[in-house]
Amino acid sequence: MSRGTDVQPAPPAVPFAMVRGATRRFATLDGHVDALVDVDLDVAAGELTVVAGPSGSGKSTLLSILAGLERGDRGEVTVGSLRVDRLSTRARRTWRRTEIGVVMPRPSDNLTVVHDAAGNLVWSDVLRGARPPMSVDDARRRLDELGLGEVGARSIPQLSGGEQMRLAFACAAVGDPPLVVADEPTASLDSESGHVLLTVIRRLTASGTAVVVASHDPELVDAADVVVRLDDGRRIS
Repeated sequence: MSRGTDVQPAPPAVPFAMVRGATRRFATLDGHVDALVDVDLDVAAGELTVVAGPSGSGKSTLLSILAGLERGDRGEVTVGSLRVDRLSTRARRTWRRTEIGVVMPRPSDNLTVVHDAAGNLVWSDVLRGARPPMSVDDARRRLDELGLGEVGARSIPQLSGGEQMRLAFACAAVGDPPLVVADEPTASLDSESGHVLLTVIRRLTASGTAVVVASHDPELVDAADVVVRLDDGRRIS
């Protein structure tokens, strides 16, 4: 075969977010525990990255450091061109609220019962600083795009756990943030609800959003573009 017809491999995706040498140690009554030890992570735009591992492996700690929920004892965190690890606690809180999306493990931690489903999207837009925020009609259209059109007028207690978690992802994606971080989003869901949630995640990545999920859900792991495995706070693959 001539050189002109050789098929060249595609270049690796350029990381949008990077963690380098993340280390986190917690004090205990009899010493300390190393939650993370010198962990690296690359996250590309438009990809689903799953951080997998058993309970206590450091998954949640790594995502918390990536999302600026806590600061590592050592290491660097870069999202876009911003060194997140250099920000103050207040600046990280503002950055997290306005620039990325975060989904907590319990659906109720992501939503407010004061508003219905569509109202939660509008409120998320307000928190992001949108002036003016999206209208209720815009929120309902957004829910429809994510396969949640039927729940727009329902109150949060009327939604199933799976619907609440899908709505939490929709709220996290308001404003089209380039990065959404989710900690164990399928932990409290049945397999069917988890499968439906995966379709929402895939719609986000198809739009260019980088989604990073901590999970030991086999379906999420199988669907991931990149799988990072941790054990005892260390990256093993």
